[in-house]
Amino acid sequence: MQIRDYIIRRLLVLPVLIIGTSIIVFALTRIGGSPIGIYLSHEMNPAEVQEMKERFHLDKPVPVQYFYWIKGVTQGDLGWSGVASAPVVDVFPKKFAATMELAIAAGIVAVSLGIALGTFAGARRNKLADHIIRVVSVSGASMPLFWFAILLLIIFWVWLGWFPIGRSDPNLFEAIPHPTGFYTIDALLAGNFAAFRDAVWHLIMPAVALGYGATAIIARMMRSSLIEELQEDYVDAAKAKGLAERVVLKKHARRNALIPTVTVIGLTFGFLLQGTVVAEIIFRWPGLGRWMASAVLRGDQATIMTYVMFTSILFLIVNLVVDIIYANLDRRVVLGE
Repeated sequence: MQIRDYIIRRLLVLPVLIIGTSIIVFALTRIGGSPIGIYLSHEMNPAEVQEMKERFHLDKPVPVQYFYWIKGVTQGDLGWSGVASAPVVDVFPKKFAATMELAIAAGIVAVSLGIALGTFAGARRNKLADHIIRVVSVSGASMPLFWFAILLLIIFWVWLGWFPIGRSDPNLFEAIPHPTGFYTIDALLAGNFAAFRDAVWHLIMPAVALGYGATAIIARMMRSSLIEELQEDYVDAAKAKGLAERVVLKKHARRNALIPTVTVIGLTFGFLLQGTVVAEIIFRWPGLGRWMASAVLRGDQATIMTYVMFTSILFLIVNLVVDIIYANLDRRVVLGE
């Protein structure tokens, strides 16, 4: 199957998967109880409570509630966020931009360092550098995110004072427009390099904390894949033809070793999204994860459903992109089978 046909088929299946996910999410949240509590106050009498239920169709059966909810979603109405005291659709873009900026920064750290360290270790199997990188990888894969994040916080914020917490210096970022919501991009668009440096400086510590575990996983996969490729016959043939070892490593063995590693990179994206909840709480990052944690404690179902639906759709898209990249790296892959 051609890549174009495969993409079209996956895109046609995507709405079905999204609808199925929405049904499961809605059913699970309703099992936890009615969301009416987020709309009520202590001063309301029973008649006002009943009126509120009728306004939001919460007096009707669950399938009918789902119909009204999905109708509202298609019209851009995601419900009311009791945590933010505002419509979800107004709050979500700001939180989304903050979380994605952190996740992308952590992904850049994880992919660049993971591939580099894995390649370096695989090319120097059983040498000192390999042993050191393996220790770092094992510790990163086994170390709890919250513990590592708190450790960075104590050392670099409390003791040394090198890195700040939060997302930015308010004085710098209140003075520039925010067309994208990504502070680094907005600062560059405004030509304010002081604001850009401040945004990057605030990003470093949470991005490293969040990306360390993923770095370890990618490095381990890259190392093992590269070692297998270096033992293949085509590597010996390339060396016999007189190609330099550096050329064989970079242009042949590493490319083939990236094939299984790309799949792991796609899976670690989910790891990063899950980890944003912990990282945002510890580093006071005003993103979706911190908002979601507050919503769970308050029983804010509209916020919870929006978050789960968003992450589900994002996973589906990432998996599609990973499959396409995988097929481009290895032409032997038969898409759709």
